[in-house]
Amino acid sequence: MKKVLIFMGIMLISTMLIWNYSKNKTYFTTKVEAREANEQADQQCIAKKIIRFHVLANSDSNEDQALKLKVRDKVLAYIAPKLSNSKSIEESREILKKYDKNINAIAESVIRENGYNYSVKTELSYVDFPVKSYGTIVLPQGRYEAYRILIGSAKGHNWWCVMFPPLCFTDITKGNVEVEKTQDEMKSALTKDEYALVDNSKNNSENVNNKIIVRFKLLDEVKKLVTDIKDKI
Repeated sequence: MKKVLIFMGIMLISTMLIWNYSKNKTYFTTKVEAREANEQADQQCIAKKIIRFHVLANSDSNEDQALKLKVRDKVLAYIAPKLSNSKSIEESREILKKYDKNINAIAESVIRENGYNYSVKTELSYVDFPVKSYGTIVLPQGRYEAYRILIGSAKGHNWWCVMFPPLCFTDITKGNVEVEKTQDEMKSALTKDEYALVDNSKNNSENVNNKIIVRFKLLDEVKKLVTDIKDKI
């Protein structure tokens, strides 16, 4: 009888532990999913107000990366004056569509002038991007509208900025980002809450593992953890 009672006690404790674990796990996944939904909603609101610009190099060789920057410089010198006075994302979108063939021709010309025969493709489309920082601005992972120049195989690292609001118009030759102008442009396009989400100006700009980037990347890791937990339930 004593052994039976001990066995029943062990079974009861085990059942309670399993129930408690399951309850906590469900609570954890629910909280994370709620946070994930909020972050995704914030990202989508921001994405609706932004057009990104990316130039993808053929490869990561020094020569291909240098060519990428030459293409960038020529294209921005051409399109920047046309976009600088744009008052809306719709207007910027139409400008890019209007001058797309010219941009493609400029990119091709730069490539040929430098002795390469790479193909070049320009496109305005929606693309998924990881967390990216530009000056003091950090954009969360998600899908954004982007104007992209793809050089050759387009397998090399890309250079990027934001075309609307117009953040690309910096001192490119020195690689500087006009911090105050960037902040003002973003503030004019986003709500106060949206800007607070992407503003990284209060953190050390030299620390690549800054607060906002770490928060976004940590969320990505938590998403993976939640997926793993669901798969095991």
